[in-house]
Amino acid sequence: MPATIALVDDDRNILTSVTMTLEQEGFTVRTYTDGESALQGLLARPADLAVLDIKMPRMDGMELLQRLRQRSAMPVVFLTSKDEEVDELMGLRLGADDYITKPFSQRLLLERIRTLLRRNEVSRAEGSGTPAGGVIVRGDLVLDETKHTCVWKGHDIQLTVTEFLLVKALALRPGMVKNRDQLIDAAYGENIYVDDRTIDSHVKRVRRKFRQADEEFAQIETLYGIGYRYKEN
Repeated sequence: MPATIALVDDDRNILTSVTMTLEQEGFTVRTYTDGESALQGLLARPADLAVLDIKMPRMDGMELLQRLRQRSAMPVVFLTSKDEEVDELMGLRLGADDYITKPFSQRLLLERIRTLLRRNEVSRAEGSGTPAGGVIVRGDLVLDETKHTCVWKGHDIQLTVTEFLLVKALALRPGMVKNRDQLIDAAYGENIYVDDRTIDSHVKRVRRKFRQADEEFAQIETLYGIGYRYKEN
């Protein structure tokens, strides 16, 4: 079955041109011109990935992402303008997996979509270095790749694909420092450029999710100027 992509943008020229490109590549595409209709449509019929504009009528991309993250870990790519750096960071904090700045290359968008879909598929199967059964246990942490679930001290932690892969990369080698480039490779794949602040924003969001379940969570340590490591409890 072809993957289904949801495009949400109030610019009909973007919807038309991107839809044509994606359909030529074999994707099924559903389009929405505002956040409110997109929320209703995606809750009724989930997509495999969503591409969201930030500035939209009736419900902007930020609120739409926040509402979607209450129900779904679906990969999300944000479309932003050059003057929306603050919005980019806020989107990452809310759980976006990636962002692309307008005006953008459709081939770049296509590459990012394929990368996210591939990661999503791989994250649900056994990866190299993963114990038999696709389950990683590190003290109170249990990661199940086949089910894409994360449990901390008996609490379900809802992670996006990017967040799951970051936690997995750290948990696979407790005590070993992972620099930002290594985490970018683990979460996005090689040859994909992602700003360092993107990883930092994802780590902050991961910590916040764990601390909602356990205020004393401190397993992901920052080594300033170097990177991050997982401390097994």
